[in-house]
Amino acid sequence: VHRVIYEELCRGVIQESSRSSYVRIMEELVREGAQAVVLGCTEIGLLVGEGDTEIPLYDTARLHAEAAVEWMLGEGSA
Repeated sequence: VHRVIYEELCRGVIQESSRSSYVRIMEELVREGAQAVVLGCTEIGLLVGEGDTEIPLYDTARLHAEAAVEWMLGEGSA
């Protein structure tokens, strides 16, 4: 996971083999009891998304951006 983030995603490299590895890891987490996966690094959302798995994903970069827009528009309490 760490290698893909820093040696690929931070450099703008998106590889299908890395996507497959991340999906496999997420599926293993579900087998171990995970009910969702947090994409806690900004770049991970570039590699995997809702279309890659049925597992609920929480992309922190997207969540923060949406909250910022809501706050700027006066729609949120952030």
